[in-house]
Amino acid sequence: MLRTALLALVALLVLAGGYLTAMALGWFGRIPGPGEITQAAIPAEVVLQRGQAQERAARAVRVGDPKQILFGDLHVHTTYSTDAFLFTLPLMGGEGMHPLADACDFARFCSALDFWSINDHAEASTPRKWLDTKESIRQCNAVASEPGAADVMAFLGWEWTQVGTTPEGHWGHKNVILRGLADEEVPTRPINSGGFTRQIMRDIPFGARFGPALIDPANRQSYFDWDAFTREIAAAAECPAGVDVRELPADCVESAETPQLLFEKLNQWGFESIVIPHGTSWGIYTPRGSDWMKQLNRAQHDPERQTLIEVYSGHGNSEEYRDFHSLEIQPDGSATCPEPHANHLPSCWRAGELIRERCQEAGIDAAECEERAALTRQRHVDGSILGHHVVPGVRMEDWLDSGQCRDCFLPAFNMRPQGSVQYIAAIGNFDEPEPQRFRFGFIASSDVHTARPGTGYKEFARRQMADQSGPQGERARQFLFGDAQEQPAESVPAPSIAELDSALQASEIERQQSFWLTGGLVAVHAGDRSRDGVWEALERREVYGTSGDRTLLWFDLVNPPGGGGEAPMGSAVAMGAAPRFRVRAVGAFEQKPGCPEYSTRSLSADRLAYLCKGECYNPSDTRKHITRIEIVRIRPQTRPDEPVGALIEDPWLRFYCPDDPSGCSVEFEDPQFSAAARDAVYYARAIQEPSPAVNGANLRCEFDADGNCVSVRPCHPDERTPASDNCLADTEERAWSSPIYVDYADLR
Repeated sequence: MLRTALLALVALLVLAGGYLTAMALGWFGRIPGPGEITQAAIPAEVVLQRGQAQERAARAVRVGDPKQILFGDLHVHTTYSTDAFLFTLPLMGGEGMHPLADACDFARFCSALDFWSINDHAEASTPRKWLDTKESIRQCNAVASEPGAADVMAFLGWEWTQVGTTPEGHWGHKNVILRGLADEEVPTRPINSGGFTRQIMRDIPFGARFGPALIDPANRQSYFDWDAFTREIAAAAECPAGVDVRELPADCVESAETPQLLFEKLNQWGFESIVIPHGTSWGIYTPRGSDWMKQLNRAQHDPERQTLIEVYSGHGNSEEYRDFHSLEIQPDGSATCPEPHANHLPSCWRAGELIRERCQEAGIDAAECEERAALTRQRHVDGSILGHHVVPGVRMEDWLDSGQCRDCFLPAFNMRPQGSVQYIAAIGNFDEPEPQRFRFGFIASSDVHTARPGTGYKEFARRQMADQSGPQGERARQFLFGDAQEQPAESVPAPSIAELDSALQASEIERQQSFWLTGGLVAVHAGDRSRDGVWEALERREVYGTSGDRTLLWFDLVNPPGGGGEAPMGSAVAMGAAPRFRVRAVGAFEQKPGCPEYSTRSLSADRLAYLCKGECYNPSDTRKHITRIEIVRIRPQTRPDEPVGALIEDPWLRFYCPDDPSGCSVEFEDPQFSAAARDAVYYARAIQEPSPAVNGANLRCEFDADGNCVSVRPCHPDERTPASDNCLADTEERAWSSPIYVDYADLR
């Protein structure tokens, strides 16, 4: 009997050892594929009717010979991106794989976009994934309702995802969009930003790879697949450095650590591409003190390729500049914590106050508590993006609304003002005889990670349409973030990234969730409904962004030099006379519940429920009202020491619109232009009547009589906020025109 028991125990141990060995070798994981695209298109008559409705709206606000306004999303991720795959896992509240085929079907049948692009992180790409991506985008384009007038147009691209741990080494994220589709028109491989993400994939410890399978065994296959995903990335060979892109092996992965190297490699390929920075003011990963000024030079900026910028996405608004800072640079170059601003509580300051409160509760004398608070503030500053670790045992609610812009429209989390679009438009580089400036067209996108382009058509299903994802339950939170800590009355130095138990601990992932929104859209004024028409509008910068609604917007200079008609948004002119402008805007259609007949006919009930969550772009005949039009004027620096805040007039002009569903039209001029004798940048915002939006109040602060946030009610991605609660609050959806750049020139 004992012998039998011992043999059974040995057999059990052998089986367990074999199972663990097989896990360690990755035998159970499956590599996800691109999925199957539905072979159906939106009927040609539906596409035609959309165009006719738009033309009627344009005529109502007296737009003569209107171009087609086509709506798209140029920032879309599938589970070929590392973070997107991570968000699919059950431990993170995910709903499973989101392959390339989902993105194509969603753009066609759920959000009814005119065009979109794939922008998976190049850092997670492999030769196999790139081949899959090219083929899927071609297949998506092959499904068309009419030759030369496709229902949906898909563009190929990727995201160059660079993150630096210091302001000097941080360049941020950029999407690369390609015009061509054929192998001979596109690079052999996407270009990533270097080894940081790939190294993380290589160094994932055994416990992090398979711990989730042990605490959530019912879903172990998902975690085995995650392991296979990371192994494929780690196994891909690095391309040799310093070799022309056309001479590199086809089966390697290629890196460019700076924008300069990225542009050099794109120039070596010679294919038509557009580079679009995004997340420029995000504090999720951007070190405090980062400044876009360091990219304004001939090395790090290519004005021929980098022509557009993302002003808004599902990760927040990057438009507005504010004069507050998250740290102060002293004359000796050291960084310190600034005091609170009227509309900004620095996180470093709040960290100090948390320790002060604990210190006082412990009965320690006031002088000692002040010393501890001051030390904590400095430790938070020194910790950069890891500063939130200096206060042990802190709860996310304890931070209140620190780090945020209180008076901005749906701001990016921990907003960095020196990366805002307004700041970028205002600065100048005077190191050379001819001052250098950025001249971007404005777009908006979704930055969705569930393969759902254009999620902003309705405000619902926040966990899928607004990318809300996080640890599910206390056990998962403990695994990813560690056990709850005690709350001592003194701070600790911030750890290094290498000292973290999980990469998720590097950012304030729980606080961020209240800033995840449904996505924005890019709109182009296209000469025709074709890929060339879309591309040429992007090249002209005749584009605008919206916060998700399909607002119609026209912004024109009506007296350009030399006559010849109007100069549209995105134009750059030189003139001496006072510029005169016209803005016309028409509100988006109110949405009907459910999905149109062509969607329910083309997708199965199960796929419609899974992919579209039962709701599609389904316009009624009623339009939302435009309540006002605002004009922003920026007069760029004429010398390097000119304070930026005074150069940005937001709003410079404000026009209230009649309560008229047919739209709003205003005209104005700048009588100060000639007398000021300096260049100016003008753009328009068209603002709609208030309507509910997911996370429309971000942290949902309760303010005291002095305007201070005294408590927050975050929107959680887990059981702490019911899935049925979409955390709705009224916002004013809007559209941002691309600027018109007017240089002063005395042409008399």
